[in-house]
Amino acid sequence: MKYKYKVGCSLENLQGIRDFIRTSLKNHGISELEISEMVLALDEMCSNLMIHAHDCNPNELFDLEIAIDKNKPVVFEIIDDGSVFDINQFNEPSMDNLIHEKRKGGLGIRLVKSIMDSVEYGKSGNKNICRLVKRVQAN
Repeated sequence: MKYKYKVGCSLENLQGIRDFIRTSLKNHGISELEISEMVLALDEMCSNLMIHAHDCNPNELFDLEIAIDKNKPVVFEIIDDGSVFDINQFNEPSMDNLIHEKRKGGLGIRLVKSIMDSVEYGKSGNKNICRLVKRVQAN
């Protein structure tokens, strides 16, 4: 089953994204804990995209697609045409440095990588595709 959602790059739209993910996943026998984890990871990725690639411009749109098939991992794709930021190329600051410097940021990428089984980046024409994969028990 495939679910699609088109959204403007305003942080006000994050609640709609969270609701879309929960609604899409809830009827597939996925545990509430796993759903909450995936919602958290996608909320972080979408907010980063809105802020860093689109300057929170609500007129710039991106697509969020979810593919759920029995006995296969859940696959999320965030598709846009903004500047790409590959979290796999980002050198995460050490926890000691974050604590010592009392920085508020820097934990989101670590969180996404700890929740998802893989995060991949690619291009298709002029579109950026960020694919996040999570192995779960779906029915």
